[in-house]
Amino acid sequence: MRITHRLLMATARKTRQGLRPEPMALLPPIPLYRRLLRAHRKHLPTEMRLLGDEYIKSEFRAHRDVENPVHIVGFLTEWQLYAQKLEGNSWVGERMDPGKIEKMSDQQIAQMYELMQAIQKRQLDDGESE
Repeated sequence: MRITHRLLMATARKTRQGLRPEPMALLPPIPLYRRLLRAHRKHLPTEMRLLGDEYIKSEFRAHRDVENPVHIVGFLTEWQLYAQKLEGNSWVGERMDPGKIEKMSDQQIAQMYELMQAIQKRQLDDGESE
């Protein structure tokens, strides 16, 4: 993932648009990666942490060679928002934005469906063991 200083600065420009919060500067990939793993360590139970850590590692590896600036900014922005939600515990019970679902590819939707099934299976297994 090649990210330039100019690309980071372009995403960090502050504009006032109504009551929207001003965008914050994107973290470069390595500090963001570390922040995500740290957030998992502090805010997730062990089983969820292991699953999340593996997912983060695979996603960052898969996007290592991306050179399209739009894809890089989108990737880093979404992961940074995820880290903020995780650190603030505002992710619990939250539903996905329908606009984001519409933009997903068939492969991404299939991944989300597999994740949902794994979570539901885990909940059933935990419910039966109690």
